[in-house]
Amino acid sequence: MSVAVTPLVRPKRKKVWVDYLVQFRWILIIFLVLPMSLTLYFLDYLCEVKSHHKSYKQRQIKHDENIIKVIKRLKKRNPSKDGLICTARNPWVTVGMRNVDYKRARHFEVDLSSFSNILEIDQERMIIKCEPLVNMGQITKATVPMNLALAVVPELDDLTVGGLINGSGLEGSSHIYGLFADIVVAYEIILADGRVVRATKDSEYSDLFYAIPWSQGTLGLLTCAEIKLVHIKEFVKLNYKPVKGDNLKDLTKGYIDSFAREFGDDNNDDDDDDEQNVVEFVETLVYNPHEAVCMTGNFTSREEVMSNDNSMKVNRIGWWFKPWFYQHAQTALMRGEFVEYIPTREYYHRHTRSYFWEVKLLLPFADQWWFRFLLGWMMPPKISLLKATQFEAVRNYYHDMHVLQDLLVPLHKVSDALEWAHQEMEVYPIWLCPHRLYKHPYKTMVYPEPGFEQERRRGDTAYAQMYTDIGLYYAPGPVLRGEAFDGSRAVSQMEHWLIENHGFETQYAVSELSEKDFWRMFDGKLYEKCRRKYGCVGNFMSVYYKSKKGRKTEEEVQEAENAYLETAYAELDQPTDY
Repeated sequence: MSVAVTPLVRPKRKKVWVDYLVQFRWILIIFLVLPMSLTLYFLDYLCEVKSHHKSYKQRQIKHDENIIKVIKRLKKRNPSKDGLICTARNPWVTVGMRNVDYKRARHFEVDLSSFSNILEIDQERMIIKCEPLVNMGQITKATVPMNLALAVVPELDDLTVGGLINGSGLEGSSHIYGLFADIVVAYEIILADGRVVRATKDSEYSDLFYAIPWSQGTLGLLTCAEIKLVHIKEFVKLNYKPVKGDNLKDLTKGYIDSFAREFGDDNNDDDDDDEQNVVEFVETLVYNPHEAVCMTGNFTSREEVMSNDNSMKVNRIGWWFKPWFYQHAQTALMRGEFVEYIPTREYYHRHTRSYFWEVKLLLPFADQWWFRFLLGWMMPPKISLLKATQFEAVRNYYHDMHVLQDLLVPLHKVSDALEWAHQEMEVYPIWLCPHRLYKHPYKTMVYPEPGFEQERRRGDTAYAQMYTDIGLYYAPGPVLRGEAFDGSRAVSQMEHWLIENHGFETQYAVSELSEKDFWRMFDGKLYEKCRRKYGCVGNFMSVYYKSKKGRKTEEEVQEAENAYLETAYAELDQPTDY
């Protein structure tokens, strides 16, 4: 597409009673959800204090005891009547828009709620060993004071290690390190028969190692992960650069120019000389079809900040009364390009207080100075409580009248994707975050375009293609204007656009994919091979069954217990080297 597209013309939509429930939901949030959230934050703090006073050895002993409990629980299951295995975690606890409808059908629950500790921080191996319910807030609180961090730290505090592995996750450093699963060096997983195995890329379970990401916990029960750490400094020097243009193509060019190198130029952090020229953090916020702000950052030490007399440029964005980050970044459109220094941990969680910009819909006045000063210290409301206090009608309303999607798109197709999203959805702001998609010894569920290295495009290397996460999180323009909007149709068309353009939809979001189209988008060869090899069929649900929209009937449960996947592929025997 070379010219700007205009949104579709839609008829006006008549308001119904659910619209008013959503419009005045802020009352429930202010008087119920925020106080309850504050209580949960305090209880989480007490649990962290209790865990902190235990040695790594004590935590490991407790971990081993919990493993034994899980194995005993699995042995009690009667496959003929108990249903498929899944965790006992409540559906509303998960971070995501998708209804967890599979837990409303017959299933066999296994409690993993005790797996919420950091087991070890190994500074020699540069590895952190975590249980699956450890969240990003816990990890940064433990590692940042040591000048260490995960190579990829997704922005929201409550995102868990297990969710980011079994689903997906990325961050401003993903253009160097890839997706969250790409920084994991080992998984500990309990298989359907109760065996505990440690899967690495070089072990006998290497196929399982590459199949676990994006599998949604359908190959076994993840109980621990060993994840790569990197050295960091106390501050991030962040450059805000406004980009303005006649259309989204102009904005895309500014985004790509902010970080992308010529083909083959390696951003690998193992090369010390090359590292000097690498931008360590990249993201762009598109505010409308004509304006965006590109942000690039690098670590900077406290000494460097103070010695260069830059202390006046320090912005502690984590304070409760500070403007929300996306609104602060937007000031670059008026101020022009500027630089500031942000404490590293506050930078990592810059989008937490406002959940990017979603809180603006829930609490329309929460970004005002008086609210930030008076009640900002209680923010943000817990996502789990927001979901738990939703009526069924409100939940369905958000499915139809709201967009919460992350689209993983090849870098060279970002412009087309933005123009499509503008025409069909009109969701702004838009989050752009580049990430590598690696070629692996096995062809995984998400994989680069075949032959991409022959095109020698900017951002790509011989072993990884540069993609972009296009984050669409807000009410569509038609909904805000009171026009008709068919959310199911829009999502379905988006998914077909992704299939045709070798893109991927993250699985936390609402999906309209049929099983055939699901396996057109994702590659199921390795996944299905591992399901057969490790006894998952008839024990764990398939990833499509788990992410399928709608409540599961007893007939569907029985079919899932006995049927193999109907993938779009005939050959499932060999690992694919491509």
